[in-house]
Amino acid sequence: MIAEHSAIVARGMGVRRGGRWLLRPAAFGIAGGVTGLAGPPGTGKSTLLATFATLRRPQAGALRILGRDTGNCADLRAARARIGYLPGRFRWADNLTAAEFVAYAAYYKGMRGTAVRPALRRFDIADTAATELALLPPDVRLRAGLAATCVHEPELVLLDDPLGVASARRGVPARGSSSRRGGGAHARAGTDADAPYGDPAELADLADLAELMPLLHSLAPTVVITAPAPQLLTGWCDRLLALSRGRITDLPTRSHRPVPGAGVGEAPAPVDASRASWPEVLRDRVPRLPLRTGAGV
Repeated sequence: MIAEHSAIVARGMGVRRGGRWLLRPAAFGIAGGVTGLAGPPGTGKSTLLATFATLRRPQAGALRILGRDTGNCADLRAARARIGYLPGRFRWADNLTAAEFVAYAAYYKGMRGTAVRPALRRFDIADTAATELALLPPDVRLRAGLAATCVHEPELVLLDDPLGVASARRGVPARGSSSRRGGGAHARAGTDADAPYGDPAELADLADLAELMPLLHSLAPTVVITAPAPQLLTGWCDRLLALSRGRITDLPTRSHRPVPGAGVGEAPAPVDASRASWPEVLRDRVPRLPLRTGAGV
C-alpha cells in the first residue's frame, strides 16, 4: 500500500537515461522522516533525485510531490516552491562566499534578503559568511549548502551524496575514477566493508561530516539523502532504500544486507543518532575528533 499523504508518490514511474532504465516502472511512496537511497556508482541515484526535485520528467508513469501532480504545470510550480535540493558537490558555487550562496538560493526561491542571516545562524556559519566556499573545510561547506537548501524552510529536502564533499575537497573523482559518474573513496569502500576506507585526512573530514548527520531530522518533515554505499547511511535513517539494476528495494536500517522479500511500502524502523549507530566503516576507523569552525548546531 502507498499512503496518499506521502511526500513522494510514484505510480508506474520509470526513469531512463542514455537509452537504459535507471528505474524500471514501479509504484512506491516515501513518507515523512529521513529516507536513505544507496546504490553503486552509475546506478542513477542523482538522476532519480533530480526527478524528485522536478528538474527531470519521468519517462513513464506519474509522480506526485507533496500532494502535487508534477505533470500539471501549476502543480509543478507549487511543488518546486516547497522543495529544497542540494546537488552533489555544488562545485559551480566555489567562488561564492557562504553568504552569497545562501542569498542566491533565497532570491531563487523568492525569499527576502532578510532570510539569509537567520539561515546562516541556524547552521552556525555566520562567522564564516564572508569566506568563499572553496576555502571552507568540508563540514562547514556542507553547512553552507544546507543553509542554502533550507533558507525557504522547505517541506521536502533532497541531498545528493553530501558525504562526497570530503572526497571532492581532496580532488577525488565524484563517482568513481573509471567512469564519468563513479564514486570517491567512500564509494570504493561501499563495495567491500573490509576495504580501506580512505586516507587519514579524508577520514577526518568524514568524521566531521558525520557529526552533522543527526541534523537531518531537523531540516524538513521529509528528507531524502543518497550515498554510494548503504553502510554510510545505516543507523541515521528511518528508512533505507537501494537502487540497483533499475529496481528500488528496501534495506534494513541496522544492516546493509537486504531483507529477503522486503517491500518498498514497509514501515520505518526507529533511529538512533548516537555515535554508536555510526556506520562501521566510520565508527571503527575514525577517532572522536573535535569539530572545526562551524560546529555545534
